[in-house]
Amino acid sequence: MMELGLKGKRALVMGASRGLGRGIAAKLAAEGCDLILAARNAERLGADAAAHTAAHGVSATAVGLDLADAASVQSLIATVKTLGGVDILIANVGGPPPSGALGVAPEQWQKFFESMVLGIIRIIDGLVPGMREKKWGRVVAITSSGVIQPIPTLAMSNTLRASVAAFCKTLATEVAADGVTVNVVLPGRIGTERVAELDQAAAQRTGCTVEEARAKSAAGIPMKRYGTVEEFASVCAFLAGVPAGYMTGGMIRIDGGMIQSI
Repeated sequence: MMELGLKGKRALVMGASRGLGRGIAAKLAAEGCDLILAARNAERLGADAAAHTAAHGVSATAVGLDLADAASVQSLIATVKTLGGVDILIANVGGPPPSGALGVAPEQWQKFFESMVLGIIRIIDGLVPGMREKKWGRVVAITSSGVIQPIPTLAMSNTLRASVAAFCKTLATEVAADGVTVNVVLPGRIGTERVAELDQAAAQRTGCTVEEARAKSAAGIPMKRYGTVEEFASVCAFLAGVPAGYMTGGMIRIDGGMIQSI
């Protein structure tokens, strides 16, 4: 078993109440990493925090967070600093509803820019200086395969997640000499609640069953299946660990070969 060197490290996991964020938090806890779990669903987070502590003996704190609310973001940053900062930041946020490129109200673009881009930037800007002072840190940003290969009907997601990727690539160069790595992870079709919702939307749009929509989606993946949350979380935990210390500024695909570009 590879030792990731996460025992005694502290990680902030955003969007930790479900899906990819929840899976990453579970994997980090299993590796001995202390946790700060952040999401809007504080009640579910509290139960998960207690479960991680009971199962792995790690410290786990649940914090409410609404990325679209600047006051909530600043409150999270203050709370994290009070706890001693973090070594690892998992920047994960849910996506907007399906849409085309045209006909989306400017107010919708603004709303999701606030939560999916500006909220993440504010948190990174507030917490990465503490990593630089310690000369060690990890930022792992969860975006989407749509950053490289835009996904039809997900124009808002494609656009906003690409902004996060560009920001992280720029940041990686600025903080590399201080021992802080910054990587972007691109999930393809991973079996989460979010992907189930997209399959439901596709079924309604095309008049087929959800099972048929899922099968059609999986057929376009070379591995002919969706990835599991556990597979995805394992790669993120590696990027957060000591052995990945020379990996920075990258975009790592976890997509079963779905993205067709080199």
